[in-house]
Amino acid sequence: MPQYSPMQAIRTITLDLDDTWAIRPVIARAEKALYAWLQERYPRVTERFSPEELLHMRENIATENRGKSHDFTFLRRKVLSKVSAAAGYGEAPVDGAMALFSAYRNDVEVFPDVRPALGALGEKYRVIAVTNGNADLDMIGIRDLFDDVVSASIAGAAKPAREIFDVAVRTGGAQSHETLHVGDHPEADVVGASNAGLRSVWVNRHGDDWPDHLQHPDGIVKDLGDLLALLGVQS
Repeated sequence: MPQYSPMQAIRTITLDLDDTWAIRPVIARAEKALYAWLQERYPRVTERFSPEELLHMRENIATENRGKSHDFTFLRRKVLSKVSAAAGYGEAPVDGAMALFSAYRNDVEVFPDVRPALGALGEKYRVIAVTNGNADLDMIGIRDLFDDVVSASIAGAAKPAREIFDVAVRTGGAQSHETLHVGDHPEADVVGASNAGLRSVWVNRHGDDWPDHLQHPDGIVKDLGDLLALLGVQS
């Protein structure tokens, strides 16, 4: 008799967006471009505040605004408002700075396995993007690959909090045990999803070792193409 696999019950896939492009260099480039823009147009800001001080200020604002610490757009706008006022510019730089950061933040190179894999998955499952960030999938050009998007700002909580996974499950329309979360972060994605009752797959693009102290995922893949094989989906 064939052995039953819990993956056979899956009806919805929730996907962390960090699995679709390399996020760290994108954010680093956007931060650098934003600082250069401020240096050119609003030099009193950069004369008074270094990049490190801006980061520290954002951490302090997150601590002071626990209820909004999951909302990166809110935090960045608050920092810009604070430093602009301190430099004597009022709110003048804020909208332009946010627009520039968004343009760089959404200028990403999607991994080559993403579009074909998500296209194939979308034929069989509902596919929901679940992110702690604020990527604009329309600007990036992959919104068509998802049935819906759940962000930390929408859910009111960030991974690994149960609340964001609960919203993702409701959005997907299946039960938690019928929902598979796919992500690259052991704690935020795998442990968070497992604690919320979802199945989980760890995307390990870099050949890292799984942290021994954490509960294991239901599967490990090197990319989304491997996920198709794990689920038995034809590409």
